[in-house]
Amino acid sequence: MIQGRNIQKSYDNLQVLKGVSFEVSKGEIAAIVGPSGAGKSTLLHIIGTIDKQDAGEITFNGVQLSSLKSSELAAFRNKNIGFIFQFHHLLPEFTALENVCIPAFIAKTPRAEAEKKAMALLETLGLEKRIHHKPNELSGGEQQRVAVARALINSPEVILADEPSGNLDSKNAKELHQFFFDLSERFQQTFIIVTHNEELAEMAHRKLLMKDGQITETIFSRHLS
Repeated sequence: MIQGRNIQKSYDNLQVLKGVSFEVSKGEIAAIVGPSGAGKSTLLHIIGTIDKQDAGEITFNGVQLSSLKSSELAAFRNKNIGFIFQFHHLLPEFTALENVCIPAFIAKTPRAEAEKKAMALLETLGLEKRIHHKPNELSGGEQQRVAVARALINSPEVILADEPSGNLDSKNAKELHQFFFDLSERFQQTFIIVTHNEELAEMAHRKLLMKDGQITETIFSRHLS
């Protein structure tokens, strides 16, 4: 589904990625692990087209992303990729429901359709009584679940998550991790997750170990359903 070949990236004189190659299958949960500064988040941002590699190629369902113009790339990202970060990045002036709907509105989904799907996602995440609350009225765990719903609203092919449970207590982290695996098993949702959480990394189908800008080892932990 997603392949990376010889991905290289430098910032000034610092080479962050030194020829990274990888492959992730549909429905797979792949965890990228390694020490701080190994290049994990940089790789995730390049996969998500937030940043651009200096050399190498990302292929997504047979499409070479470097072949897309900037407008095509933005539309591709909105349709195919959902993002979850350690900090939820919700817009404070909007309710939970409105925050979830924003990517759908960008994709020109009719309001009624977007709100119906957003409410269904929030209900699935146990937030049906919080849809009209603004972020400052929600707990940290609730805010992150809203961010997860926002990432899912356009039914993206892949979710890219950068330390998604890094700001949560252990209970909320466990619940979030289980939700990821439920999505993988029920809907063949693909996840690529940068994490320092050992429990999450061990649960993943595949661990990609990064060190000094390279993937040094791939460990298969469980089989795809």
